[in-house]
Amino acid sequence: MAHDGHDHHHGHHHHHGPGHNHPHPDPLGSHLHGPDAAAELQVLTSQFIDGFREAKDKSAYLRIAGVPFEIAGEGDAPTLKLVDVELRTEWQVGTASPSFGSRELSYLPFPGEMVTERTNMGLVYVSLAARHVWDLRDFLGRRMATGTGAA
Repeated sequence: MAHDGHDHHHGHHHHHGPGHNHPHPDPLGSHLHGPDAAAELQVLTSQFIDGFREAKDKSAYLRIAGVPFEIAGEGDAPTLKLVDVELRTEWQVGTASPSFGSRELSYLPFPGEMVTERTNMGLVYVSLAARHVWDLRDFLGRRMATGTGAA
């Protein structure tokens, strides 16, 4: 996989019960969409964040991109409202994956030149009963999967 300073991992969007904060749906970083889709999602995520940073009207930018300002709660739970957009810088310093026949993860720390920086966005929704962080990669990945292309 080509490294351009960003490395992203992908999971599928899941709805979680009240109070569940789930910024990393796929902690082992497996690529569930194949390398081409993963690379495309990486580019989209990076471009989306760059555009958001530059946008003078951030709410308008989110609306144009199709980010919902309200999402349904679980079951009959109240609707959650978008209140915060978080940008996080992460540095991947190693990989961990299941190892055959062991409960320990197979761990590979990276030498310094392999450490990669990436920025990710979390869309923070709240209700009186819950707080949910929707990872931008999940949002964009779901849009790619449904063929509605991100703005």
